[in-house]
Amino acid sequence: MIERLRAFIDDRVRSAEAEHQQEMETLEHGLTATMKRLQDEAKVLGLWNLSFTDPSVGAGLSFSEYAPLAELMGTCRLATQVTNCDPPTNINAEAMLMYADAEQRELWLDPMLEGSMKSAFAMTEPTVGSSDASNIALRAVKDGDTWVLNGRKWWISGVLNPACGFLMTVASTDPNGSAHRRHTQFIVPRDAHGLSVERNLSKFGYVSREGHVELMFDNVRVPEANILGDVGGGFAIGQARLGSARVQHCMRTIGLAELALSLMCERADSRTTFGALVSARSNIQDWIAESRIELDAARLLTLRTAWLMDKEGNKAAAPEMSVIKVKVMETAYTIIDRAIQVHGAAGVSEDTPLAEMFADIRSLRIADGPDEVHKMAIAKRELRRQAASRAEMAEVGS
Repeated sequence: MIERLRAFIDDRVRSAEAEHQQEMETLEHGLTATMKRLQDEAKVLGLWNLSFTDPSVGAGLSFSEYAPLAELMGTCRLATQVTNCDPPTNINAEAMLMYADAEQRELWLDPMLEGSMKSAFAMTEPTVGSSDASNIALRAVKDGDTWVLNGRKWWISGVLNPACGFLMTVASTDPNGSAHRRHTQFIVPRDAHGLSVERNLSKFGYVSREGHVELMFDNVRVPEANILGDVGGGFAIGQARLGSARVQHCMRTIGLAELALSLMCERADSRTTFGALVSARSNIQDWIAESRIELDAARLLTLRTAWLMDKEGNKAAAPEMSVIKVKVMETAYTIIDRAIQVHGAAGVSEDTPLAEMFADIRSLRIADGPDEVHKMAIAKRELRRQAASRAEMAEVGS
């Protein structure tokens, strides 16, 4: 399957990126002709819904089996979309497999699994520290048989994709409730009255065609039937989708870092300075060696996390999820930075993909929980472990 996916990406997908982008410029609804063609090819090749562990809707691969495939997809911007493994749609679909009722599955989940509909996940807000999910303030108030949503969200990815059909939206339904029971997940149609895009935010100057947008919810009404799970259950759903999302981000990021390392080596072997190849310089060789060591370590940590998810479940693997979320992003960030330095001026231009890669990875050190939150969780667990070990030793000694 790895070889099949690699051949598909190299022979069919990379060459179609420019054509797809041109079609996106004028597309108002649905999928581009290029995307439809590539998705049909992926289905025929058995490269469809690869990220779903449930064999009734996807390939039925374990997380460990999916990891090298996700790494390959990380080297090509369109690869996740043509295989229907692109976030946030695939992560939303995973959550809906667990929590959606029959009507929600038919209206929202089935089109996502088929590939005809995309979705967004609306959680982050501009006025609160969203790294603490209990802060989420967008308000949802019951009014008869509907709920009325008011507030703002931002950095919501995928909203401008012409195929985006809805937003899984985290809203506060009980501001005075316990931290884990304040929020509810709503399915908000993309064309809901009162939902408007205020602006498309850029990342270090790069603007995504599919959007990282700021949204206004102005008396947006959604029916009771559009609650995902139960009222007050939004935190649990968010945690259920976030674990898998973080690990998949790490898997793809390893592929991106491999691409950066490849570009660094190619450039170092093709340029001479002061009478010698750049690759002959000891500091460049150190960068290359350190990049290989750090990248292989990050990959093995990620595979270990995937193995734990397969064997013991997401909750048991949560500590390792925090570890790799920090380690993988820091590693990729460093490798891309080195590659930019080796490329010189070309590295910060649009002549290479490195500058945009740098912008993406730098933002991922904030997305899905900033480094500091994960390090805090890692430190707390380690302090508890060490304290328990000391207590055990003291008891044995006594």
